[in-house]
Amino acid sequence: MKGNEMPPLMRPAAGVRPILIAGKEVIMEILELKKKANEVRRGILTAVHAAKSGHPGGSLSAADIFTYLYFEEMNIDPSRPDMEGRDRFVLSKGHNAPGLYAVLAERGYFPKKDLLTLRQIGSYLQGHPDMKHIKGVDMSSGSLGQGISAAVGMALAAKMDGAAYRVYALLGDGELQEGQVWEAAMFAGYRELDNLVVIVDNNNLQIDGSIDEVCSAYPIDEKFKAFNFHVICVEDGNDMAQLHEAFLEAAKVKGKPTAIIAETIKGKGISFMEDKASWHGKAPNDEEYCRAMDDLTAIDEMLEEEEKTVEKQSAAAAGKEENANGK
Repeated sequence: MKGNEMPPLMRPAAGVRPILIAGKEVIMEILELKKKANEVRRGILTAVHAAKSGHPGGSLSAADIFTYLYFEEMNIDPSRPDMEGRDRFVLSKGHNAPGLYAVLAERGYFPKKDLLTLRQIGSYLQGHPDMKHIKGVDMSSGSLGQGISAAVGMALAAKMDGAAYRVYALLGDGELQEGQVWEAAMFAGYRELDNLVVIVDNNNLQIDGSIDEVCSAYPIDEKFKAFNFHVICVEDGNDMAQLHEAFLEAAKVKGKPTAIIAETIKGKGISFMEDKASWHGKAPNDEEYCRAMDDLTAIDEMLEEEEKTVEKQSAAAAGKEENANGK
């Protein structure tokens, strides 16, 4: 943590209530983050459908990671996107720009309606992130492997300047086939950049099929360890509670960078897109878009029921405690 900054799951974030004590409040916070992630998924699909092109699969698999970073983890302020001490984020797999744009809009960097202009002539929301025209984007990216290199440079600059900000980079697992990734990892490990967190969206699929079939990068964890990274493996990278534990651990690491390898599901949240490489770079048609929105509405309803259950259980527990204290 930096100075008097509040620890994770205690920082107030737009639309997310702060945590006061452990227990019910923590559960409710996780539920709020899940709701935000569902809204991010809506934004992704709305943008890609409007553009009739784009990359929904990997954007959806990383939606929970995007949400956790922007609503819980990072020290940022949408009203001051160029704040000097802000944490930096680099979307190294730049083709998943719809995911980044959706979370930036949800967080308040620009109006949600602008998502409808994705990839349109005259729109600032290009097919890949552009730091010169989009508030909240710290690095233009797209050519795979270059993003992590830029993130390493930012982390080194922070060390040289004595700055406290942290740098986060999100990579795809297919992107790990790029040699430049490992050059950057070697440098980061050698320089002991403990202000750098690399997250791998490990959905095991790329445009041509599974990672194993195309060109296996496994074992990912051992490769990063060989370059002096602290490695955290997240069994379910679409689970907010597991992401929370991973980022808590990463914040405590000293003397080496951290790699969080999050196993996710490509197309997560949309029944007919999940775990299918065919949705790597294809936009849904009108019928598919409606089906996808129905899936997300069903998730909303499930989360509402989950929230009601937590409220009931909490009220029952409070009643028992009150009765016990009254005896």
